[in-house]
Amino acid sequence: MTPTSALDPQHCPLCGQPNQCAMEVQAATGVQQPPCWCTQTQFSAELLNKIPEAARGVACLCAACVKASQA
Repeated sequence: MTPTSALDPQHCPLCGQPNQCAMEVQAATGVQQPPCWCTQTQFSAELLNKIPEAARGVACLCAACVKASQA
């Protein structure tokens, strides 16, 4: 996984792929979105600790990184 060079709330801070965060889509487009996939997911403390400090509270993880951490 390659982290992104700039903090982009629409990209995963671990791998740099689009995170598909419904909240960010809504913020960017103004179009109401259904609840984000992340609201139905459990995140381990170990995975959350991998997020760079500067990205915490700024960018969501992607589903692929969450799934890989659960394997």
